[in-house]
Amino acid sequence: MPSVTKVGVLTGGGDAPGLNAVIRAVVKTASNSGIEVVGLEDSFDGLIEPGRSRVLTPRDVTGILRLGGTILGTTNGGNPFAYPVTTSEGVHDYSARCVDMFHKLGLGALIVIGGDGTLAIAHQFCNRGIPVVGVPKTIDNDIVGTTNCFGFDSAVDFATMAIDRLHTTAEAHHRIMIVEVMGRHAGWIALYAGVAGGADAILIPEIPFDIELVAEGLRARDRWGAKFSIVVAAEGAYPKGGTHSLLEAAHGAYVERLGGIGARVCETLAGATGKETRSVVLGHLQRGGAPTSFDRVLATRFGGKAVELVRRGEFGTMVAFDPPDIVARRLEDVVGKTKTVPLDHDLLLTAKALGVCFGD
Repeated sequence: MPSVTKVGVLTGGGDAPGLNAVIRAVVKTASNSGIEVVGLEDSFDGLIEPGRSRVLTPRDVTGILRLGGTILGTTNGGNPFAYPVTTSEGVHDYSARCVDMFHKLGLGALIVIGGDGTLAIAHQFCNRGIPVVGVPKTIDNDIVGTTNCFGFDSAVDFATMAIDRLHTTAEAHHRIMIVEVMGRHAGWIALYAGVAGGADAILIPEIPFDIELVAEGLRARDRWGAKFSIVVAAEGAYPKGGTHSLLEAAHGAYVERLGGIGARVCETLAGATGKETRSVVLGHLQRGGAPTSFDRVLATRFGGKAVELVRRGEFGTMVAFDPPDIVARRLEDVVGKTKTVPLDHDLLLTAKALGVCFGD
C-alpha cells in the first residue's frame, strides 16, 4: 500500500496525565519520518466542523511533555455513530461526516488516543475503511491487552499521597477515614493506592463486600490499640446483594456516573463502630496535574510505536505494554471487554496476607 504522508491524531474520553506526552511523541516521530501531523480538536468533533483541526509541528509540542490535560481538547460524550448532527453546512450523519472530513483533510491514517469507548469508536471507523491505530489511555487501567495504560501510575501516585495525608488527621482525631477513588468497574486504582498507602480495608468492584466484616475488622484494630483506620473504596464497589452507587444514570451518549459509595460506607461504619467517621472523594483530582516519570516514558513509547505501526501499514491495531516491550494488539480483540482485577492477582493476595480487609 502507498506510504502515509499525512496523519491525524485526536484524544477522546476522559483526560489523563500523559496525553500531551503521546501527542508530542507522535508529532516528533512522524516529523522525523517525513509525515505531516494534523491535530483534531475535541475528539471526533475535529472531524465534523471545518476549522477544528490544525497542523502540528515539533515547535508546537515543545515543552508539553510534563503538562497534564491535552492541547487538543477532549470529550467523553460524543459518539459519532449515535446520532446525526447539524453543522454549518447542513445536517449530516455524524459518522459519515467524519469519514468525509478524513478524506477532505487528505489524511492517510488516524491515531486515536483514548479509553475503551473511544477505541470502540475507532474500531467502527476502521470497519468503515479508515486506517486506524489506537493508543490506550485511562487512569482506570481497565483496557484489555495492555499491562498498563498511561495515566494509571499518575492517578495511583496522587491517591497514595492523599491517603498519606489522611493518615495524620485520622490518627490525630482517632477517626475512620474513607477515601473514594475512581476506577469505574475495575478496582485497580483502589488496590494499588490502598496497598501503597497502608489502607486497612480496600473495597473493589470485583469483590462485593459485607460491611459487617469490614466493621469487625476496624473494631478489632481499635481493641488492640490502633485508634484510627483508613478505608479505600473504589467508586464501583458495592455491598453483597446491593447495587452500585450512581451520581447520574446513563442517558443519550453518556454512560452512567458512578459515585457516592464512600458516603454510604462512611454512614454505615459510623453506626457499626461507634467511631467518628469521615469520607473524602478524590474525584477529578486523580486526572489532573503532571504525569509521573513512568507515565511520561510509557506515553512516549506508545506515541513512537503508533507512528511505527502507521509506517508499516499495520492498521486496526492498538499499541500495548507487554513488559518489557511495546507491542501491537488487534482492536477487535480489545474492544467491548474490561480488564478487572483477577481474584488471584498477586497484589490482591499479598494485601490479604498482610491482613487488609476486602469485606469477604
